[in-house]
Amino acid sequence: MSNEKALVLVLGATGFTGRSIVKGLLDSGNFRVAALVRPASASKRTVQEFRSSGVEIREGDLTDDEPKLKQILAGVDVVISAVSAWSLQQQKGIFRVAKEVGVKRVVPCDFATPGNKGVRHLHDEKLAIREFVKELGVPYTFIDVGWWMQLSLPLPSRSDVWRKESTYEVHGDGTKKMLVTDLRHIGTYVARIVADPRTLNQAVIVWEDEVTDLEAHEIGERISGEADMLKAKRVIVTAEDMQKSIEEGKAELAKDPNSFMGHLKIIHGQYMYSMHVLGENTLENAKRLGYLDARELYPDIPKQTLEEFAKYYYSLEEPGQEYKRA
Repeated sequence: MSNEKALVLVLGATGFTGRSIVKGLLDSGNFRVAALVRPASASKRTVQEFRSSGVEIREGDLTDDEPKLKQILAGVDVVISAVSAWSLQQQKGIFRVAKEVGVKRVVPCDFATPGNKGVRHLHDEKLAIREFVKELGVPYTFIDVGWWMQLSLPLPSRSDVWRKESTYEVHGDGTKKMLVTDLRHIGTYVARIVADPRTLNQAVIVWEDEVTDLEAHEIGERISGEADMLKAKRVIVTAEDMQKSIEEGKAELAKDPNSFMGHLKIIHGQYMYSMHVLGENTLENAKRLGYLDARELYPDIPKQTLEEFAKYYYSLEEPGQEYKRA
């Protein structure tokens, strides 16, 4: 039926970003929503919650053969990918089939910070997927969201997440601006973006606030009620320290290509260097790279400052949930 709502298939729907996107699509009321779920994950609580919310569960895997991928994409108008960093290359197969079956728009997995090629290996992989999509000729939208607010504030003493100490780090001189967005709001923007003809074959930057690393720490110290403790724990991480961590990660991967800590040191070090030394995660830089500004496109969406978010964040029993591996 011509008046039927568009069907959006979300890849990586059970991850942090994927869950935000599914919720945003459902809350908008403008879409039918489906999620690609591995058979082994079909009984998980998150998937059951999706079903209860009206999400259609399509079982399968990005590595399935072409006939199976065609079944997965049957009737799909839009594909949004929020897969893990380890699955970026696996997007190619489903995007090829999406082109063949006439999907109207694909959104590859970006959802991070803008920047140039050659600075971050993970970002370079995402840029390569963008080029692949363009060469395919399938309609697309690329979406970045800056840094999560959930990862921008120092954790309070009550938190027991394993990377708590890293949240006390101030990178570089702490004065480079960075775009930040509440993870919970990403889906709200995505639902508007994929319904908007102005964003077809464009890149869009989503952001809610623009602050420095030092400002984020000062907000945390003020709102948390633990200013003395957080100030005492603050650690300066220089550009040289970041580069050293990256090299350590490379050395670990040379010994064990599957080393999680090796990958983490490289990814974290390169992203921190991009944001806090090169200053790539800014609105000015995003616009220089050709992004459309979501706040200009959708001025009616309520905005939240990092300080407003901090009041919610420090009210949580465990604010560091996003540091825990899903």
